[in-house]
Amino acid sequence: MVSRILLAEDEEHLRDNIKMNLELDDYEVVAVTNGVDALKKFRDQRFNLVILDVMMPEMDGLEVCEQIRLEDVTIPVLFLTAKDASQDVVTGLKKGADDYLTKPFNLEELLLRVKALIKRGLTEKEKEETLHTYSFGGNKVNFLTYEAEGNPGTFILTKKELKLLKLLVERKNEVVSRQQILQYVWGYDVYPSTRTIDNFILSFRKYFEKDPKNPRYFHSVRGVGYKFVDE
Repeated sequence: MVSRILLAEDEEHLRDNIKMNLELDDYEVVAVTNGVDALKKFRDQRFNLVILDVMMPEMDGLEVCEQIRLEDVTIPVLFLTAKDASQDVVTGLKKGADDYLTKPFNLEELLLRVKALIKRGLTEKEKEETLHTYSFGGNKVNFLTYEAEGNPGTFILTKKELKLLKLLVERKNEVVSRQQILQYVWGYDVYPSTRTIDNFILSFRKYFEKDPKNPRYFHSVRGVGYKFVDE
């Protein structure tokens, strides 16, 4: 099956050049010039990767990424950003982007990153579709029945606990931002305090860690988010 890429870039020459090179590598590319069209195409069609320019008319790439992550936490997102816009990079990664390239960039590097992201995205999608149970360190979680086995013995997770745990497990060994968690677990319009997430992580440590004060699996990454580690 041919991998499909959504490309959103308002600079005509760069957009055409990227599109041509991706198509020469046998990708199917849908190219748009603004964020509103990018979001519409994303919702209407199937893609394996989204490439977003940060600065675009009508809706910028950061906003588009934020909306995409509400609907799909596995599709890879690659940002294109100006060389001096380092804060855009940080913000983009916090909003759920997987990678970024600063302009001007080498097209060969872009193609290598695209290949790697699409491969990882396919793996993540397969995990999402097949992840019914998960075991780690003597613990076990059943994502279909909400049952878990850990320090309290066998117990039932709440719906939000299960959703957060599944997100962390699916993105294991990666930092997941607070904002992405809030949007995915609680929804775009209902934002509890970030302290609420801290409390969920503390609960996970009590459930599943041998020493909750020195966690092996559930880590907080100061100023960014959280990470589930299972080597």
